[in-house]
Formats: sequence, C-alpha cells, structure tokens
Amino acid sequence: MTIVSSPTLTRDALAVLQPGFTGTTAPDWVLRRLGEGLGAVALFGRNIDTPEQVAALTARLRAEVPDVIVAADEEGGDVTRLEVRTGSSFPGNHALGAVDDPALTDRVAAALGRRLAACGVNLNWAPSADVNSNPGNPVIGVRSFGADPQLVARHTAAYITGMQRAGVAACVKHFPGHGDTSIDSHHDLPRVDADLDTLRVRELVPFRAALAAGTKAVMSAHILLPAVDRARPATLSPAALTGLLRAAPADGGLGFDGLIVTDGIEMRAISAGYGIEHGTVLALAAGADAICVGGGLCDEETVLRLRDALVEAVRSGELPEERLADAARRVRELGTWAAARRAEGGSAATGEDDTVGLTAARRALTVTGAAGHRAPDGPVHVAALTPVANIAVGDQTPWGVAAELARLLPGTTTATHRADDADVLGTAGLTARVLDQAGDRRIVVVVRDVHRYRWMADVLHAVLDARPGSVVVEMGVPQAPPTGALHIATHGAARVCGLAAAEVIAGRPAAP
Repeated sequence: MTIVSSPTLTRDALAVLQPGFTGTTAPDWVLRRLGEGLGAVALFGRNIDTPEQVAALTARLRAEVPDVIVAADEEGGDVTRLEVRTGSSFPGNHALGAVDDPALTDRVAAALGRRLAACGVNLNWAPSADVNSNPGNPVIGVRSFGADPQLVARHTAAYITGMQRAGVAACVKHFPGHGDTSIDSHHDLPRVDADLDTLRVRELVPFRAALAAGTKAVMSAHILLPAVDRARPATLSPAALTGLLRAAPADGGLGFDGLIVTDGIEMRAISAGYGIEHGTVLALAAGADAICVGGGLCDEETVLRLRDALVEAVRSGELPEERLADAARRVRELGTWAAARRAEGGSAATGEDDTVGLTAARRALTVTGAAGHRAPDGPVHVAALTPVANIAVGDQTPWGVAAELARLLPGTTTATHRADDADVLGTAGLTARVLDQAGDRRIVVVVRDVHRYRWMADVLHAVLDARPGSVVVEMGVPQAPPTGALHIATHGAARVCGLAAAEVIAGRPAAP
C-alpha cells in the first residue's frame, strides 16, 4: 500500500478530531493546531461566559481558519451550554413532544439555532432522536421527544429543519438509538437486546426521518446491539456505521452520506474497554468521520495522542489511508457548508421571536387539580428533592421553581434535599425537616423523575400525608401518578419550564 506524504497524513488525522479545551479564550495550542489542519473544536459550559465573549472566541478561531467547525452540545432544556449558569430559555425535547406541534418545535429550534449562529457555533450535537422506550433510562429521559417512534420522528425532522434554517448543522443522535438502555454510557457499556425487526420499527424510525429532513451529521452511540454486532459497540462497529447507517436502502441500510460523529470517545463505554487511542482508530475504521473528545479530556496532549494513533494506524495498515482521507473530506465539506451559510446570513433568517421558548414551556405543562387550586396570598416554601445529575446534564445548571416563585411571591424560601439526607435522617427525619423549614407556609415539593428514586417518592408521600394541600412539580419524565392538591408536570427542567410552573402556582404570569 502506498502511504500518503506525512504532512497530508498528519493534516487528515487532525482534521477528524473535535476536541475541547479549557478557558474562555482560544489557547495558543488550539490556534497552532488549527493551522496544522485541525478541523473542529468543541465548546462546553467551561468555555462560555457571555454571548459576546463566545462570539469573540469563535471569531478568533475563524481568523485562523475561516471554515473551522465549532461544535456545541446545545440541546436546550436540561442540556444547555450557552446558558449553563442560568438554565435554558428553551424547553427540551420532552416538553416539545408533550405539546406535539411540529411547527412549534421548528420555531424553537430555529430560535435556538440563531443564538448559536450569532455566537459562531455552526455544528450542534442535537437533537436526540432516541425513543424513550425505557422509562428508567438514566441518561436520556427528558432529552427524548417521547416513547412513540412516530412522534419522535416528526419532531426530530422539525428540529433539524429549524436548526439548519438558522445556518447551524444539526447532528442527530445517538445512532442507532440509546432510548432502551438502563446504563449510562458515560459510565459503562449499555446493551440493547432488541432484535433487528424491533430496531427497524422503533429505534430507526426517527433516524430515517432525520435523514429525510437533511440532517448534516449523525452521532453514534456507545451501545452494544447484538442484533447488529455481537462484539463491538455501535461507534466501533462497521456493521452499524458502514452497514446499517451508510449502506443503501436496497442493501438494508439508511443510505446516509453525511458526517458521522462519535459520542465522546473518552466515555467509559469506549475508553474502559479499548482506550481512547485504539477506540479512535477503530471508530474511523468502522466508518466514523469525526471523533468527539473533550468533555473530560481537553488538552493538547490528548489531541496529539489521537493524531499520532491515527497516523501510526495508517502506516501499520490497521486503518486504510483512503478511509482516513474520506473522513477528513467529509469534515471539510461540512466546514465549507457552514461557512457558506454564515456568509449568506443564515442566522438572521426567519422571524421567530425570543419568547417562543416560554410560549412552548407554557404549552407543555400538564396540570392536575387546577380547578381547586387557590393561589397563595403570600410566600411559599419550596422543598427541592434533588437527584444526582447525569454527566450529560451536569451539575452546574440551576433548575427548579424557587427562583421564579421568589420573584412572583416575595419572601419565598427554599431548601435542597438529596439522597444522602434521606440516608442519614430517614424518611421521617427528612420529612420533619421539610415541615419545620416550611412553618405555616404552603409547601411546593419539586421532584425530578420521582418514579426512579425510592427515597424521593417516600419523602414526597410523607410530606403530602402531613400537608395534603401541598403542590407537587415534576420536572422529569412524569411517569408516576399525579399527587398533591396541585400537580404540575413540566416535562423538563429548563429555566422557562420552571417559570411556566411558577406562574401557575402564583396564579399570574411573570412580568416580561
């Protein structure tokens, strides 16, 4: 086999990486590697302070390479990077699925896309097209539009249309579907034992819709599907990527010809079993075009390790030269598309207003007991029963209703309670603490996926036994039956979801 010249090989190896970095300005090493061929960078919450700061950061990157891809994981809802410190102005997928108005989903995605484009982000690792078929899923949950494949499909397509109309490439995830898992792939390798027929009528339905809508990219899942590949997770599986995703429909595939991006290669579903260097090589060999890395690993050394692993794999014959070149070509083509859309002013297209997120959050509420609800005539006490956040959501982003209720009902107090508190105090002790903190104020109990946490359900029911007039706000997947004198399901924990719930509790809309 003839090996391409070393400079070209090195440029191609750098082109397929999508690394993160630390800081709110572009590090010198990132600028230097862009000049050497690095095709993309990824922004996370640690890189974001204000929209103006992000715009300056991305402008500096583009001064080095005008068609650089700047990616972010901005789903809206619970998973936000642009508003990591305040909570999102846009509800997430589950809320949009609860409304089930694809035109509204399109508007929300377009508005979110305009904000991304204005900041210089041109690839969004969203939307999640996972069908939420397992209500106990620890990592998808409200990130999914719902449990009905057809509903998920129509909203996935609408989201992609809106996002890309704003000039930002969508990246639908997590192929072939992460919804039927009970393990978070950040921590271990999930296994989905559905047969191929089930996958085709459930998991793959939204991905077909995404391809029909013209999604520019697809993100692979670090999950093992024995019906597709008994040995390797989808990210590393030629049967999943080159076969199921790339192959023509006549050959049993979906016929996708755009960019395939991996989920974070440092996630333990890959790194624990293969290591990030070998995992990167296997992913490219399987058919992936770009390697997401940097949620946890975000330094120059990691980039150089992965670059060198790809170069060595080509030289040793483990990774065909043509496969790496093809992957680098697809990366550059997406960069060219994004640069052209930016030049056309894609971020200024359409006329959606900035209040569409709150409008959607209000429509997404499911309220039980409203007929008998009397708005408080004074402050309330908010007891937030708080689970451990998964890595995708992170623990930086505030959530709940306390801040919004405090604005509407001055003097409102709040306290956060976690599983550790229940372990130490027991249900009775933690309930007593909540009642003591509340005094004679009405209690608002805020939960998140109460069906998944025994301690949370026990404390909630004990508080309601003692104070049956309490309000309950469920900000996760509303799987448990409604309880409380007033029960509000927000279908997500975005800031606007909390605001919409607070308006119902207080009996009046918030000031604009």
